[in-house]
Amino acid sequence: MTNQSPLYRGRFAPSPTGPLHLGSLLAALISYLEARRQGGEWWVRIEDLDPPRTQPGASDAILRSLEAHGLAWHSTVMHQSQRSEAYQKAIEALYNRDLLFWCRCSRKQLTGTQVYPGTCRACRQPRADAAIRFQTPAVEDRFTDLFQGPQQSRLAHDYGDVVIRRRDGLFAYQLAVVVDDIDQGMTDIVRGIDLLSSTFWQRALYRALGHDCPSYAHFPVLVHADQKLSKQNFAPALNNQQAVDNLMQLWHWLGLTIERDTPERMLAEASAQWSPSSLQTIREIEI
Repeated sequence: MTNQSPLYRGRFAPSPTGPLHLGSLLAALISYLEARRQGGEWWVRIEDLDPPRTQPGASDAILRSLEAHGLAWHSTVMHQSQRSEAYQKAIEALYNRDLLFWCRCSRKQLTGTQVYPGTCRACRQPRADAAIRFQTPAVEDRFTDLFQGPQQSRLAHDYGDVVIRRRDGLFAYQLAVVVDDIDQGMTDIVRGIDLLSSTFWQRALYRALGHDCPSYAHFPVLVHADQKLSKQNFAPALNNQQAVDNLMQLWHWLGLTIERDTPERMLAEASAQWSPSSLQTIREIEI
């Protein structure tokens, strides 16, 4: 599934582990406004890689919430649960380049280690009851984030080798998101700062798969009582019947002055006012 990209193509990629909340609405809104500012496309992808964590009906509920808040997307919604063949092909490509190894290390064995120590690197052939790890290159990587500024890392030293297929056979997020963004022709990745640490792994996977890296923008996340507003922390679900009120809560955090109106008209005005400068170098938004 390869799509010819416009000058700009971004996306919002929620996990259907529950309905959207205010923090995820902010994430959708920022990625949407940046796509509009660039005159590009905004797509939606459902990241349902982990069946045990997927909540029945959550995918449809997420899409209905986006519609209720006036957030219209381009193209067909992709579901990661339908992408196993593409992920397996990527693993085969990496295997053919001798960039993978099979790891049987347990969480208990790795307790206390910040970076995977390379214990199983010598196992370059498939074996049962093992995770597959991508061996990260010993290089220094640099990029400039739209919101957070210059970033750099000594990849192997700072992050170590990353799991791309779990021991239980499920494909891992780090691989899936790269394969999907390549196949959908994403040019720009706009997402929360909590995912910034994943970016160096993903950039390495882009290069290993023979593709240029997209541009990145990691915006601050909403926090309450020093915790990210999230489903895991029991953030309340959005009430779609209060879409206008929900949007009105977010404008001042984005440095926008928007009069109360329909979601569609407010989004049009927000698109005209939006500038990334209001969020640059900020890491958290306290609510």
